[in-house]
Amino acid sequence: MDDRTDEIDDLPRRPWEPTSAQGSDRSATAVPVPVAADPPRDPGTSHPEGPSGSPRTHSSEHRHAVRRRPSAGLAWARETVIILGSALVLSLLVKTFLVQAFFIPSSSMHDTLVENDRILVSKLTPGPFDLRHGDIVVFKDPGGWLDPSVAEERSAVGEVVNDALTWVGLLPQDAGSHLVKRIIGLPGDHVACAGPGSPVTVNGVAIEEDYLAEGAVPSEVAFDKVVPDGFLWVMGDNRQHSADSRFNTGKPGGGFVPIDNVVGVAFVTVWPLARASVLHNPSDVFADVPAASAAG
Repeated sequence: MDDRTDEIDDLPRRPWEPTSAQGSDRSATAVPVPVAADPPRDPGTSHPEGPSGSPRTHSSEHRHAVRRRPSAGLAWARETVIILGSALVLSLLVKTFLVQAFFIPSSSMHDTLVENDRILVSKLTPGPFDLRHGDIVVFKDPGGWLDPSVAEERSAVGEVVNDALTWVGLLPQDAGSHLVKRIIGLPGDHVACAGPGSPVTVNGVAIEEDYLAEGAVPSEVAFDKVVPDGFLWVMGDNRQHSADSRFNTGKPGGGFVPIDNVVGVAFVTVWPLARASVLHNPSDVFADVPAASAAG
């Protein structure tokens, strides 16, 4: 029995099997268990793992991508809404604080402005900038200057759409309650005219008005006024066809326009394109007019 055992011990042993000398420690020895090697991966292929550590299949990746990606139609609609909303907000801000469009309905400002001209009005004046002699201003009716006009017939929906587009500044403001004239007298100025054949004077200085309509005279009616503080004296360039300060002395305000009623100063004609031009202030016409305080 002992010899047989010795012969068996002399047989080749596996690396992890203990020798006979180690037999007493066999129960305390950890025997490593071979683990199958991971299958080789293609170095050029990505194998993302799922939550359990197993590789995801291409079909599962596709389903996740489809689930995450919004449809092209919804993305386009969302971008369109954002762009239109931004444009409307920007237009409203511009109209409220910077520029507003108006159209000209009458001949009172010929030949500077004619019917159906579209003009832009700067709302920075009055405000950061001061009003000047010769400025063309758009202002709210001080009271009774405009005859009641027949409103353009529109459907209820058309009226709502027109009002909404005008409110945000995408359509020009109509002249239902606004007028456009040129400033002749500023607060404190003494404005006067002796009547047909006589020039208009401002603070005692006659002005030569080269912007008047062809054939127009400075004034066919006489007037002699001192402009109150906070008010303006305005006249149209087509004097014989302009219901301006001269013809409203019996109305609220005595023919003067409150500066608070001024929307802004017209600075450019934008439509029709054939008449597009910058509206310059005729500063040379009033160059020799002294300030009201100096004239007084």
